[in-house]
Amino acid sequence: MSDLSGTLATPVDVVADPGSEDGIAEIARIVAKREIESVVVGLPISLSGSEGKQALEVRAFVDRLRDALSVPVETYDERFTTKLAAADKGRAPEDSRAAAHLLTSYLRSLDQTPR
Repeated sequence: MSDLSGTLATPVDVVADPGSEDGIAEIARIVAKREIESVVVGLPISLSGSEGKQALEVRAFVDRLRDALSVPVETYDERFTTKLAAADKGRAPEDSRAAAHLLTSYLRSLDQTPR
């Protein structure tokens, strides 16, 4: 989840089985409770830039999520986020840390200001 300025991403709890009906309902509850303005889902793209079976499954999940939420749902390339999370030890689960890296990259892609 990002801060109000949209610059810092913080790991949050992992939603168990997010593709299930209960998982999507939990995501919808979190979005409503925290007044989230948009959702970013990691898209597994190969190093060559192609999309495989897992990416197709994620796109199907995103379609279901879009139907369940009243906020925009975007996809973003998740390459290397797990490696970054593994190198960045913290208290949050690795999947949560990887999601925070994904969101940080996504937010930086929106901000075209040179760093």
